[in-house]
Amino acid sequence: MGTFEEATTITAEGAVLDAQWSVGGKLHGGYLLAVLGRAAVEQAGAGHPHLTAISGSFVESPSPGPAEVFVETLRAGRTAVQVRARMSQEGRPCVEALITLGRLEESDAWWSGLEPVELPEEQECVRTPPDAPGAGFPVPLMEVVEQRLDPGHLGFVFGTPARRGVIAGWQRLADGSDWDPLSLLVALDPVPPVSYDLGLPGWAPTVQFSAYLRRLPAPGPVKVSMRATDVGGDRMDEVAHAWDAKGRLVGQATQLAGVRLPA
Repeated sequence: MGTFEEATTITAEGAVLDAQWSVGGKLHGGYLLAVLGRAAVEQAGAGHPHLTAISGSFVESPSPGPAEVFVETLRAGRTAVQVRARMSQEGRPCVEALITLGRLEESDAWWSGLEPVELPEEQECVRTPPDAPGAGFPVPLMEVVEQRLDPGHLGFVFGTPARRGVIAGWQRLADGSDWDPLSLLVALDPVPPVSYDLGLPGWAPTVQFSAYLRRLPAPGPVKVSMRATDVGGDRMDEVAHAWDAKGRLVGQATQLAGVRLPA
């Protein structure tokens, strides 16, 4: 098992996409954006070391292996750098993102209207295995991310989904490293999708994903809650929030995903 940093390394030739960071044979969306984010951070330089916002569109699912990564600086200011980043394979665009970079602090929020999700203790939650029951496909991502879900949100495993459109749990990086603004993009795109809690299992491919990173997370696990806001027209909105070990909001994301509705 490699580390997250190794899996997102950028070289002069681009990136080598790691198959472990995948779900059902498809590379994980948060991981792909983290690769683009790594490239953007390296181009922005030491004055703007952290990804603070990203909006990505998924055109085509890339395959594990070499990929070209291009970064274009749109504006470089005193407190923020804005760039456009693209990932392609064999000349075909796969993922494109607009990224804002700056400098995040560890300080608490001046004001927050959102309380951390309430969860049982980490060891009382159920670890998600790479061969998760009911998924119907392997989830290698669960070998590199240690995820423990709230038992109260796992009715779908037994054929009795709660149909509240909420799934929440604890997450750690299995390599032992602490979360940072790039790896949080993986946490903010958790599996399984909320559609499982609505009785709609199966793959839910990301169409568009936007995230804000609010502060540097404290060492330790993060709590992540994902909620569906609207489902229809073979599309689903999902909203995710992540809190660090000190109970501070460290990131939030909204994505539009595909979903197969009953006939």
